[in-house]
Amino acid sequence: MSDTPTPGTRAGGETAGVLDLGFARVDIARQARQGLAEVVYGPGKRPEEIAAVVTGLLDANTGPVLVTRVDAEAAGTVLAAAPGGTYDPAARLLSWRPAGPGPIRAAVVTAGTSDGPVAAEAAGVAAALGMRVTEIRDVGVAGIHRVLAAAPDLRTADVVIVIAGMEGALASVVGGLVEAPVVAVPTSVGYGAALEGVTALLAMLTSCAAGVTVVNIDSGFGAAMAAHRLGRAITRARAGAVARTEPEPAPEPGAGSGARP
Repeated sequence: MSDTPTPGTRAGGETAGVLDLGFARVDIARQARQGLAEVVYGPGKRPEEIAAVVTGLLDANTGPVLVTRVDAEAAGTVLAAAPGGTYDPAARLLSWRPAGPGPIRAAVVTAGTSDGPVAAEAAGVAAALGMRVTEIRDVGVAGIHRVLAAAPDLRTADVVIVIAGMEGALASVVGGLVEAPVVAVPTSVGYGAALEGVTALLAMLTSCAAGVTVVNIDSGFGAAMAAHRLGRAITRARAGAVARTEPEPAPEPGAGSGARP
């Protein structure tokens, strides 16, 4: 059998947008396709495997590279092998080349202090992707005046991420207060009948506030990614609106008149 690479294949294990590391096939074309490199899920991977994937993504792309759900010990090992990154212990997030602040404003809102770890992940990922993040903590519906007092700040956001456990009612309340897209995250916080987040999930899915988007239980990452996609669409729409309102250049003298010289 010939060792010559097949068409579309380059020596070293890279083929048509995929970097084959043996233990993983890394999608190195995702940034070109979706505007962001593949995000690495940390659990289940050895630190040296994470470092190899990160190195491949850094070499093949120019934007942010992120690893989620990483503990501090593993993060230290990865950073030693792939220098230049930073670690956010509250978000359990490793990041390289985070984006600078862009035009999209994201509010991350929690019902209670126990929802903090999920909020930290959402805020950390959103900020690394270039969103301007405002965090509004502990405004659950048991003290409804708290979220009502925060309504003016919520209304300045382009996207609102609502994080709540128990019965998940905060998503419906916020969904009725703001015009911006609302991304709801059910958390596993709560007593027995909360069913480790299933009750909040079902409540958010059946919210009477129309148009609320719901992601997986405890998935601050999923919410930030949904906000990122919405933000990119909002940015494109704004750019199109500006282009449509710009005056057309004045015609040159005599142009289009049909007059002969």
